[in-house]
Amino acid sequence: MVKDQDLLSIQEARDGVAAAALAQKKYTSFTQEQVDLIIEAIAHEAYKQAENLAIRAVTETKMGIIEHKKMKNELASQGVFESIRQEKTVGIIQDDRVTKQVEIVYPFGVIAAVTPVTNPTATAIYKTLIALKAQNAIVFSPHPSAVNCTIEALKICQQAAIRAGAPDGLIQWITHPTLKGTEELMRHRDVQLILATGGSGLVKAAYSSGKPAYGVGPGNVPVYIDRTADVKEAMKRIIDSKSFDNSTICATEQAIVVHQEVKAQVMAALAENGAILLSGQDKEKLAKVISPIARTLNSQIVGKPATLIANMASINVPSHTRVLVAEEHAIGKEYPFSIEKLSPILGLYTAYSREEAAKICRQLLDVGGRGHSLAIHAQDEDFVKAFAAQMPVSRILVNTLASVGAAGGTTSLTPSFTLGCGAYGGNITSDNISARHLLNKKRVAYGVKELTIPQPQHPQNIQATSIQAKADVPLDRITIEKIIEEVLTKLNN
Repeated sequence: MVKDQDLLSIQEARDGVAAAALAQKKYTSFTQEQVDLIIEAIAHEAYKQAENLAIRAVTETKMGIIEHKKMKNELASQGVFESIRQEKTVGIIQDDRVTKQVEIVYPFGVIAAVTPVTNPTATAIYKTLIALKAQNAIVFSPHPSAVNCTIEALKICQQAAIRAGAPDGLIQWITHPTLKGTEELMRHRDVQLILATGGSGLVKAAYSSGKPAYGVGPGNVPVYIDRTADVKEAMKRIIDSKSFDNSTICATEQAIVVHQEVKAQVMAALAENGAILLSGQDKEKLAKVISPIARTLNSQIVGKPATLIANMASINVPSHTRVLVAEEHAIGKEYPFSIEKLSPILGLYTAYSREEAAKICRQLLDVGGRGHSLAIHAQDEDFVKAFAAQMPVSRILVNTLASVGAAGGTTSLTPSFTLGCGAYGGNITSDNISARHLLNKKRVAYGVKELTIPQPQHPQNIQATSIQAKADVPLDRITIEKIIEEVLTKLNN
């Protein structure tokens, strides 16, 4: 029996890739109809098990809220399925008779997937669906703190796929994940693509593996409340979003930036929505719990309820408290209320103009989360567009919950649990990652126009013609010297 966990994890990674590669070769012969039946079966079964998986995830990770994780699982299963069900992902997907161009798709092969502790079951379901829809096999390395619930989700997907006719081995996982095992998985020669969702360290490892990778890092989402906003509705949405699954979605609002003209309304609406404003010593105590070590987040508060976090800081708050809020002025990693907190805690900044609001939002994004998302509540559509154009993000969520809106829950964005950050965030794409990102295309292009290629004179002929032309001229001493000079100049060059 192997006792070294790293060796065990490495061997599991190798075995998983080998089995997945064999299954994927068989899978490439499946028709679009066969693929779609498999995808539908997985989505249907995962949707049925959404609550069971939510209970397992919260029980194991001690993060989040069961009812909210159930909603995530439903979006990751049925929501994702509905968004990809009509896509052509096998063989010829387009035959344009006008341009005389044919597009044929083919899969990457074996995909290595890494899942986060914050959304372990939803991410596993979602990545399985988009990978198999594109005729890939997939091998998972679950987060060590969410192994059991992630594997349970994958077993549900695997069994549903096999019952629908999928080759055995198409969905694989490491049961004893370690850093070494994950690195082996990502660097394996038979892995063609990496889907990495997690912290910045993981994303860097994915990009440095030498493989094509979709890696998305943290968010630090500002939400701006403009002077034209419907403040009552905006505050309800923000607090609902911030408390959703105890703020474990990376697109969740992290700091409110409010225009001073509506600040009084915002402050009044906090308590109405179950948010508590902290100041003085309570603010300082909470700051120390958020970041006991300067510039770092306390992992013990991630996904925990506001009341429990308040208790950790020795702060008395009502039992119905959903979100903790503190006013802040400074911005930087050394200021806890301006970083991504992954918990129901909000910083609050006051802007005395729209220009200052834009400046504060950009500064918050510079702390962490460039390229990810930003939310805005306003009724002035022209202003919204102008404001959005200034922001270094890939998603601007307008008058909605940023957390589920960015993932496609309350918007028309593609349902996804891997949100690209584009060039702003050092990612290859700014899209919500879906099945179409896991395909390659080959293009058959017919000639559609004729081109006459002019025949150039051979350089030797040009030289011969030049010499002949000069030979026809009577040669005197001056002419001969000029010819010699020209020849020497050409030789020297």
